[in-house]
Amino acid sequence: MRTPITSQSTGRAHACPAAWARTARVAFALMFTCLFGSLLALAAPAAPAQAMEIVKCTGRPNSDKDQTTIQGGTQSRITFEATVDAGEGVESLTILVPEGTTYETDDLAVTLLTGDDFMTRVDPSYTLESDERSLTLTFEPALTEMGRLNIIIYGVYFPVAGGEMQVAASYTLAGDADNTGHAIADIPVISVEGISGPEALSQWLEEQAWVQAWNENRFLHLFFDPTILVTSFPVVLTGFFMSLGVVAVAFPLAIPLGLLLALMRLSKIAVVRGIATTYVNLVRGTPLFLQIYVAFFGLPLAGIDIPNFPLGVTVMCMNSGAYMCEIYRAGILSISKGQTEAARSLGMTSLQTTLYVVLPQMFRLVIPNLTSEFIVLYKDTSLLAAVGVMELVMYARTIVASTGSITPYIVAAVFYLIITLPLSKVTRHLEDRVHGGRRRRRAVADAAEKGEVAHA
Repeated sequence: MRTPITSQSTGRAHACPAAWARTARVAFALMFTCLFGSLLALAAPAAPAQAMEIVKCTGRPNSDKDQTTIQGGTQSRITFEATVDAGEGVESLTILVPEGTTYETDDLAVTLLTGDDFMTRVDPSYTLESDERSLTLTFEPALTEMGRLNIIIYGVYFPVAGGEMQVAASYTLAGDADNTGHAIADIPVISVEGISGPEALSQWLEEQAWVQAWNENRFLHLFFDPTILVTSFPVVLTGFFMSLGVVAVAFPLAIPLGLLLALMRLSKIAVVRGIATTYVNLVRGTPLFLQIYVAFFGLPLAGIDIPNFPLGVTVMCMNSGAYMCEIYRAGILSISKGQTEAARSLGMTSLQTTLYVVLPQMFRLVIPNLTSEFIVLYKDTSLLAAVGVMELVMYARTIVASTGSITPYIVAAVFYLIITLPLSKVTRHLEDRVHGGRRRRRAVADAAEKGEVAHA
């Protein structure tokens, strides 16, 4: 029995041919697009091959800091290397140095490296033309052998300010009809670090004939090298401020510490007097250098970590306080007992007598000695260099280690003298005033005594 065909099945049967037709049209369009694109790609001209391509372009490191830094204003060199294709016939090469860069051509090195491993050296024949920024090498005959053309430019001085130095280069081929140059692309930049004014001055001094003659003397070169003098001055200056900072904090703190110890040593209480005496004797009886080592290496072992600057200030303060104690004690004992007795007879307490009678006179008498103690404390900050505190001597020692010259120590000595010489003069002036005041008071007392005798 035959199955009847319904309207639904009839509609599906009519829809199938239409779907296949649409699919065929889409496939034909895709095939046509791919074929047309392939024809366009074949018809398009191929990119021209470069007869010369960059291999490297570098500068020689010239810094004392490390072996990778290139500094401006310091002699360096440029190494330029590019490939040469076989049969191309490179006729000339022009190299344009960065703006502000100077160079020399007397020792120009031009080598063609050939062979499978580019280890065979060939010295091509060429003529050279150069000006302030560019040098042109014309090869006779043209370079036709495959290899790498290596050019070293000596006596290069990059700008003092430094920056990203871009070298440009172009070449011409023997077959060029119009003799136009072809630029070499993708030449890497040379990073140059700028130098400071003192470093630039040092570089200039190195070129002076009188400096070269000066440094030929071994003694002058070791102790008074002008080139190292100008470069070490700003570096050591940083340590000078560090030394002043240590003294500026430690000395004011040592003044009340020394006064407290002096009063404790003069106390009638045996325990208090014993504590102060023991402390002063220990500090004054051991080297400051040993005290610094105990503080900087002993405290960390005990689990006490203090930064270098405050720890250095603390050690210098405690050491200076012990010496100030003896200065104050001597000053207090120099005050006549009659003045204290007169003050007590007027009804003053022991504390009032000390504050208003004894201490004002004592400070006036010990000011010269305190100035001398400040000078000693300032010079003793040099011992902190042994434990890594970046003060005056530490900076100088760092430069000496890198240059092999003693000149930085001479610079450090100058910075010490800048402080100590004026203060020594002030100390002498204060001592003269103190002694002069004593002589005047003694003269007045003698005159008064003579007058009383005459009146009697």
